[in-house]
Amino acid sequence: EAQVVESGGGLVQAGGSLRLSCVTSGFSIDDYAIGWFRQAPGKQHEGLSYISTTDGSTYYADSVKGRFTISSDTAKNTVYLQMNSLKPEDTAVYYCAADTVEKTVRAMKIPYYGMDYWGNGTLVTVSS
Repeated sequence: EAQVVESGGGLVQAGGSLRLSCVTSGFSIDDYAIGWFRQAPGKQHEGLSYISTTDGSTYYADSVKGRFTISSDTAKNTVYLQMNSLKPEDTAVYYCAADTVEKTVRAMKIPYYGMDYWGNGTLVTVSS
């Protein structure tokens, strides 16, 4: 059964860092793009970043550009999201999801756009 599982969330002070992991099983990240999203209370679902090991493409939303870095480890079928200079407004449940590059690109811009595989999320809380 194909699935993705996020981990690495937690409580951090503003200005701090966290690294989220998205471990996939049942498929290779070489065959899918992996995207990171977040959902904060009362806010719209937001596409943050994606990576495709197939064509080497990455993307960052303006809200995280320069602070977050996405990377992958094909041998571990894992995608990471390094989050630096965290702000209280980064507080949210963070999700990773997998699908084709084309659908992932759309999902970055269209809230709640359907993708094949979603994790259950990991909570990030940034205190001021």
